This record gives sequence, C-alpha cells and structure tokens, in this order.
Amino acid sequence: MDIKDINIPILSKNIKEGETNKNIFESKGLLTINLISSPGSGKTTLLENIAPILNEQGFPCLVIEGDIATTRDAERISKKEIKCVQINTHGICHLESKMIRKAFEQLDIVNEKILFIENVGNLVCPAEFYLGEHEKIAILSVTEGEDKPEKYPLLFKESSCVLLTKVDLLPFLDLTEDIFISEIRKLNKKAPIFLMSKKDKSSYMEFIEWLIQKHLAIFGGER
Repeated sequence: MDIKDINIPILSKNIKEGETNKNIFESKGLLTINLISSPGSGKTTLLENIAPILNEQGFPCLVIEGDIATTRDAERISKKEIKCVQINTHGICHLESKMIRKAFEQLDIVNEKILFIENVGNLVCPAEFYLGEHEKIAILSVTEGEDKPEKYPLLFKESSCVLLTKVDLLPFLDLTEDIFISEIRKLNKKAPIFLMSKKDKSSYMEFIEWLIQKHLAIFGGER
C-alpha cells in the first residue's frame, strides 16, 4: 500500500501563507505576537492588563481572538476599547494562516503598532502552525504544574519568551518559581522568562518593555 504523509504539504502551504501574512503586517508597521497556552492560563487577562499600558506608552495594539466557540474573550477585550476580531474554529484546535488573514482584513488599522494573536487554548497543535508572527510566546500558569514544558516540548523550545502567570498562588502550592524555571531551561536556555500576577500590575512592566524593544528593533523610531 502506498501511504502518503500529507502533514508536510499542509504545513508547508501554511508556512507560505504565513510569510504572506508577515509581509502584510510589516507593511502596516505591526509587530505580531502569537500567544499560545492551555485554556485558563491567563492570555485574555494578560491582554486586558497590558493593552492600556501599551496604549499610554504610544504602542496601541489590536487583537485577533481564536476560540473553538463563543465570543466571550473578544467581548472582554472589546470592553477595554481595544480593536478586536473573533475567529471561531468550530472544533479545530489551532489557528491557520488563512484564518488570520481573513480576520485581519476586518480590522481598521489606524496607528496601531502591535498585533496580538490569542491562539486557541492548546499546548500542542498551535505550536506547529506558523501564522506570520514575529514572536511566538508560551504562557504557563503555575497551577498547571511544572511538568508541562517536558510534556509539550515543541512550544517551549520554539518560544521567544515564556510568561509564568498566577505566581501569587505559589505559596499555596508545593512548588517554587525556581522549579518552573529549571524545567523551562531544560528546553530553552535563552528565552527570557517573565513572572506575572494580575494582583501585581508592576509584574507586567518587564514584558511590556520587551515588546516595545522588539518593535523598535524591527521598525526603528523613538519612544
């Protein structure tokens, strides 16, 4: 029997579509960030908190929301007066480049500088699909356990940085931040790791500065 591997052509086509996306994003001056995590790790909470600060610092943003169903996260983002468009995948566990382009065409770009893609909650499939992003970011909440990087290595190997969220809950767990960092470092020795808690808004500032520096490095300009 002649068995053909169809995964490579599918991924290859998606990569080409992703490169087209990247050219479009760069023509608009947009740093594009692909946020990947399991459900409930705090992606939407992160965006709710950092978007207003980025706006104040002259780096307004846009959001493409990916979910299997509902518009609940997009509604939360829109309440912060952030331009947002929703993609419902209806069962597909990841976003693909063509979906992103179709959603992006619905956004009214004025002076925004950062495009966030909040991927479908999943640590496996989204890591395999390039969407045209400049940076892929892994988000891990401490309540998920320290074993997730080793169980889902691709995402943590390829991420430009890792956000460890809900760190205010560490005192209630038999874990420390050092354990999480050690597990991440087994897979990725270079990516910065930012510790965050929505209880401490200042914990977002290092990541915000990292984003701004990424934008300036690609597009130039001054703050």
